[in-house]
Amino acid sequence: MKLRFAETDDDVAGIQEIYADIVERTAISFESAVPGHLEIARRVAEVMPTYPWLVAADDARVLGYAYGHRFGERAAYAWSVETSIYVRDNARGQGVGTKLYAALFALLAAQGYQQALAGITLPNDASVGLHESVGFERAATYRAVGFKFGEWRDVGWWQRGLQATPDPAPPTPVGVDA
Repeated sequence: MKLRFAETDDDVAGIQEIYADIVERTAISFESAVPGHLEIARRVAEVMPTYPWLVAADDARVLGYAYGHRFGERAAYAWSVETSIYVRDNARGQGVGTKLYAALFALLAAQGYQQALAGITLPNDASVGLHESVGFERAATYRAVGFKFGEWRDVGWWQRGLQATPDPAPPTPVGVDA
């Protein structure tokens, strides 16, 4: 398994395939329609280079992906980042998520981000377990904020420190020396 930035059309196709399964079969994502290839490509391009978007792949296909994205619009949130991670169904439990998150956290810290936050649709024991195993702690639960598949869904929020800097410089884009 290799980790790399999501850069190729094959990466986008793998991301779209993994996410389509999540959207269609689960309440993990609150999207109701599967975004197409062009929309996923647009999303990747929009996130990078400000935030990293990583894929884990073997010789045949993308096994999972993780990325950072803007947490809040206000200037004071500039040092916080929301993270998202998805792993192909038959690749779960093999360390893919842990490796993706370790690489993502290292990049985000090097960029100058201080806090990582993750929203998890509940219940989702596997995602909670992954996030807590890599250092996230539960911060809040929003009750009945999403309606999918005929049920109201809670969203839990988890938070993890990336580094402590008393007077931080603004975060830098991916690949720019600080």
